[in-house]
Amino acid sequence: MKTYKFELFTSEIEKNIRNGNYKPGFKLPSVRTLKEQYQTSISTIQHGYEYLMLQGLVESIPKSGYYVSNQPDRSDLTVNIKQRPVVRDAVFTNNLDQITSVKTERKLVSFNVAAPDDLMIPQKLILRTMQQVIREEGAGLLRYYPSGGSERLKETIIQRAISYQTILHPEELLITDGALQALYIALAAVCNTGDIVAVESPCVFSVLEVIRMLRLKVIEIPVVPVTGLDVDFLQKACHTNTVKAIVVTPNFHNPTGILLGDEQKKRLLSVALHYNIAIIENDIYGDLYFQGKRPATIKSFDDSGLVMIFSSYAKTLAPGIRLGWLAAGKFTERAEQIRFSLGSTVAPVYQETVNRLLSGNSYDRHLRTFRMQLAKNAYTAIHLLSEHFPVGTSIATPAGGYAIWVGMPEATNMEQFYKQCDQIGVKFTPGYTFSFSNTFSRYFRIVFANTFSPKRIEAIQLAGQWIR
Repeated sequence: MKTYKFELFTSEIEKNIRNGNYKPGFKLPSVRTLKEQYQTSISTIQHGYEYLMLQGLVESIPKSGYYVSNQPDRSDLTVNIKQRPVVRDAVFTNNLDQITSVKTERKLVSFNVAAPDDLMIPQKLILRTMQQVIREEGAGLLRYYPSGGSERLKETIIQRAISYQTILHPEELLITDGALQALYIALAAVCNTGDIVAVESPCVFSVLEVIRMLRLKVIEIPVVPVTGLDVDFLQKACHTNTVKAIVVTPNFHNPTGILLGDEQKKRLLSVALHYNIAIIENDIYGDLYFQGKRPATIKSFDDSGLVMIFSSYAKTLAPGIRLGWLAAGKFTERAEQIRFSLGSTVAPVYQETVNRLLSGNSYDRHLRTFRMQLAKNAYTAIHLLSEHFPVGTSIATPAGGYAIWVGMPEATNMEQFYKQCDQIGVKFTPGYTFSFSNTFSRYFRIVFANTFSPKRIEAIQLAGQWIR
């Protein structure tokens, strides 16, 4: 059997990974380090790492290096969800304090807020651009803007969407006060009180809260490990129920970080077309991919107008910039009426600042740096969880976005775990906030959009050590 030069080092790395000596997220030696250690060429080392990547053992992060891949046992991440779709009333306790920052006398280490910290935000770029806008636009920023938003900004968003094969039309595009308002408008445009909406399960709490406020009913569609939304289950739900809308985050689902493949996106669209159901596509994490190119949207495969897509810049620029957009498709007329009824437009200074950022190269430069930092943070978190949490903990490796979905061993007393976290001063988002059915009680979400300071690292170590 043919042997390769790179096997000198790949066999050693593979053995350490399979024996558990190298935990998921562990940073492997650099190409140059291995070149010196094994006295071989850089190309040999690179070919060796490519071999390990093909084996699914290693992943590469541009400008950062090679890391041990997380290979979860899929059964650990699969929750037993009834095979018969169940229609539920959107009722649960108030969970707002579990996903937002709360003022407290003591300083908490928060992993529960899906927003970047000050060190991750391009503060100088944003403030400098805003100052330029104020100087140049002057008093024009104090006047009313069109209720649907700045035409210049809409044209810029349309041009950017073309780069990932998504065609938007000026007449269907609305500028909104963030992504959540866009979701509210989209749902209100197609649903009436008591209508049924299909949602991913797990599903981020903010989406569930909008559904609850609109007094809609839900069918929870399982998100399958690695591959994403269970389209077969969705089809079954649509066949037996009158579903009015499907709310989905195909690009880096929150909380699992899963990327839905193009074929699955097309299958989902096919189900929606067959049953004439609106798809409301959340693309807020679409720009935050860790490898390869920017993923396609479901909207890019649709020419029927059934797909509405929305996004915002709170996740990619700064949480304080409350500016989002909605392309409402065939539901535009109703969406415009709802948007107008919600009151004033997004602050003109924000619209002009975002337009200027998107029009030049600075936004893309920021995204490249931001994505690399997020990817490194993700692998740091995975490594800490693998090293310090008990055997049997399942960890979903995100393909992009902000979040890691963690499943605790069956025997874990989650109530005691959260009490201990509170004593330590660390906060995760409990899994029960991601469903109306309390399906995910032994899960939690960790957000890695903040810089990993020694204090944050210690907080994860202490949380895991308590239950080992």
